[in-house]
Formats: sequence, structure tokens, C-alpha cells
Amino acid sequence: MYKFLCYTAVSGFGVGYFPFASGTAGSFATLPFAFAAAYFYGVWGIIALALFSFIIGVIASKEVLKYTKHDPSIIIIDEVVGQLLSFALVAESLHNNLHAWSVYLVGFLLFRLFDIWKPQPAKWADTKVLNAWGVMLDDVFAGIYASIVLYLIYTYTGWLVW
Repeated sequence: MYKFLCYTAVSGFGVGYFPFASGTAGSFATLPFAFAAAYFYGVWGIIALALFSFIIGVIASKEVLKYTKHDPSIIIIDEVVGQLLSFALVAESLHNNLHAWSVYLVGFLLFRLFDIWKPQPAKWADTKVLNAWGVMLDDVFAGIYASIVLYLIYTYTGWLVW
């Protein structure tokens, strides 16, 4: 039963079994949860949900990695954490805001860019930390990068209208 629960958690209740681009599917599936967390609770909702997902992700990934190669495509809970973190710096602007769809779209695209590109130290975490922490950390870094760029776009360009 524990093994089943771990596979269910890391796959985002099955989203990780999407036949192609499971990381993108996981990031996309996170958006309604990011919206709800930011809309109702602001930055604390995003941080709490990301932290909870991170803890579950490390515990469950450790179990799943016993039976798979490092960072198999079914593990998408790391994308959940990274995608949530991409909204951390703008979450207060998303609080009680129903008209911020462009922010979610740009945050999604930025996170996917940084998750695929993996600038340092994300690349280090992905290639050198070959355990559950490495699985989770590369996406944490990608989420932080995306959050910084999203914040800069919002703050300095006015391109994203809220």
C-alpha cells in the first residue's frame, strides 16, 4: 500500500503517466492549484502548498527511486513544486484577482523554459545529486528562476496587466 501511495503522489494522481511531455502536463495540471492557493491565501498559500508538496515529494520519490531509474518521467511532483514557486514573488498581486490569467500563462512558460534549460545550480542538482533530493531540487531552482523573471517582468515592464 505504501508503494502505491508513493507512486500516486509522485505521479500527481496519474498525470505523470501522460504519454508524452509528462513534465509539461504536470506543470499545467498545477495551475488550478496555484490559482486557488494564490487567490485565497496569497504568498502564504503558495509557499505552504509548495512546502507540503516538496516534503511529500522527497519522501515518495525516495521510495519510487528504489524501483526506477533516476528521475523517471512519471515523477511530476517536482514540477508541481517548481510551478508553484514560480508564482511566489507575485502571489500577493494574484490574491483575490480573477483577471490575472496572463500571469499564470507567462509563469507556466517561464517555469517550463527554466526546467528544460536547467541553468546552474539546477543542472548540478539534476546530474550530481542522484537521489530524491536531486529529483526535487532542480525544479525548485527552476521555479525560483521563473519567479524572479516573472516578478521583474511585472515590476519593470508593465507588460502583464493585472
